[in-house]
Amino acid sequence: MRLDLTVEGKNLVVKFNGELDHHTAQQIREKIDEEYRRQKLQNIILDLKGLNFMDSSGIGLIMGRYKICLNNNGKLALIHVNSRLEKILKVSGIFKIVKKYDSLSEACHIF
Repeated sequence: MRLDLTVEGKNLVVKFNGELDHHTAQQIREKIDEEYRRQKLQNIILDLKGLNFMDSSGIGLIMGRYKICLNNNGKLALIHVNSRLEKILKVSGIFKIVKKYDSLSEACHIF
């Protein structure tokens, strides 16, 4: 799993490339949280374009980042959600609390 972290305004943008599973989730979680706190950001945008697999650990990672943003008066957004991941996220109920957008510019504009 490769992870690219960039900052766009008050937003931490996290680009995934590879598989998000129980083998990689803890390390990814720590990297995201460390950068979010170090940069003193408000929102997190998860770019799922390069994510080709996600198990329940990925759902947990998303929920945990949602709670961190909520506690910081921020928001979490998902972008580039492919149809396979959309099914998983829909069944999990994530879309009831986290918005998805088609592009980074659309998500940044909302925040």
